[in-house]
Amino acid sequence: MTDDYLLRIGKLIRDARQHRGLTQAQLGEALATSQSAVNRIEQGKQNISLEMIARIGEALDSEIVSLGYAGPMHLRVTGATKLSGAIDVRTSKNACVALLCASLLTTGRTTLRQVARIEEVYRILDVLGSIGVKVRWLNDGRDLELTPPATLDLAAMDVAAARRTRSVLMFLGPLMHRTEHFTIPYAGGCELGTRTVLPHLTALRQFGLEVATTSGSYHATATPGVSPTRPIVLTERGDTVTENALLAAARHDGVSVIRNASPNYMVQDLCFFLEQLGVRIEGIGTTTLTVHGLPEISCDVDYAPAEDPVEAMSLLAAAVATSSELTIRRVPVEFLEIELATLEQMGLDYDRTPEYPAANGRTRLTDLTVRPSKLTAPTDKIHPMPFPGINIDNIPFFAVIAAAAHGTTLIHDWVYDNRAIYLTELTRLGADVKLLDPHRVLVQGPTRWRASELMCPPALRPAVVILLAMLAAEGVSVLRNVYVINRGYEDLAERLNSIGARIETFRDI
Repeated sequence: MTDDYLLRIGKLIRDARQHRGLTQAQLGEALATSQSAVNRIEQGKQNISLEMIARIGEALDSEIVSLGYAGPMHLRVTGATKLSGAIDVRTSKNACVALLCASLLTTGRTTLRQVARIEEVYRILDVLGSIGVKVRWLNDGRDLELTPPATLDLAAMDVAAARRTRSVLMFLGPLMHRTEHFTIPYAGGCELGTRTVLPHLTALRQFGLEVATTSGSYHATATPGVSPTRPIVLTERGDTVTENALLAAARHDGVSVIRNASPNYMVQDLCFFLEQLGVRIEGIGTTTLTVHGLPEISCDVDYAPAEDPVEAMSLLAAAVATSSELTIRRVPVEFLEIELATLEQMGLDYDRTPEYPAANGRTRLTDLTVRPSKLTAPTDKIHPMPFPGINIDNIPFFAVIAAAAHGTTLIHDWVYDNRAIYLTELTRLGADVKLLDPHRVLVQGPTRWRASELMCPPALRPAVVILLAMLAAEGVSVLRNVYVINRGYEDLAERLNSIGARIETFRDI
């Protein structure tokens, strides 16, 4: 940018900040930067990226500042590239959003370490901030402090932010202990077909929560003193369903038994967090959880969520797709063991270090070094199962892996109505992917990838799969409107660039 533009942008930012009544230090805190950096920006003495302008616009709620950012973000990928070196897996976004919702259980302060700075987290923080929770980033923006008010202002909830994330459903469990009547908007998120909320409502009804769904919102009424008369049997072994039941049980004055519970990674992280709040839980990691709830929770809590196994799988798939040698550090191996066993059968060459504990002291980590391998298609189909089976979110990554293998692979994505359809977009990059029905695809490999320009699929994991295939494709590819990737991954393009990828971000201005 020219000095003239920098001065003009700086003046816009200063005027917007003053209009909001913020000091330079307060704006710096919201941006996870320093007061002096904000001062340099406002004086036009600091080069500033479009991404930073966008973040400032969001922090100041200023359309003037965000005019230069109005268009969606795109990625320009130059391939084929070889990845090399090492990369750390970051904390789980699915665990982080559950823990943000769980912070409503205590009247004390919650500190979360190494929080994923992604759109999904920002949307939940927007909702929490709108109802009165004080949100503060610490330690250069890596840690997060949440301080609840004495009384939540639920009438002021940021409806627009709440509609953009399905995770807002997990407000039902904790809010039923804070007020007898409340409303939350219908949940959004990825476009994965119809996903019923009935299992949530069935489980929470046994704690006295009744929900009417009208006018685009869930209208909830909580009846105090209602207790489950028998074990709660979840009608689906879903992650968020289990988490909602746990959040309701945590503040229930008594013992609750939850059967057919998900033992998946984000559920275990939530259990470890609840234990630090003083809630005793038996059976963590199994399908039967016995929760000894507390009627009041007022303690402060400091917790570090574990690393994300799905991010680890995506980095592993990147190495396979580009036929690269890559070390992936801090892999939560307990939640990837079936995936790794399947890949071993396909011929993957890799090493793993001895296990060591995550920062939460409970989750088992290892470092994986993946090497170029001649893969063959598996003899059986690839399909998800509840933990400890192949994680449903890891299924799409097997499409790009199968495209690199010799032979035909059947992938059966039976959980979601539409997601398998998005995998057929790989054909535009040279893959041989045949859709058998809305849940099943046949992938024939190996693939000679070719560059192309695509619109980003509206589902997170298929979108990342397209990006990984572009890394392997000779030439320049363009992936347009990557908001959905930013919902689930922090700085993915920059981090891939750090290990050898060539990805540029740009916008149509």
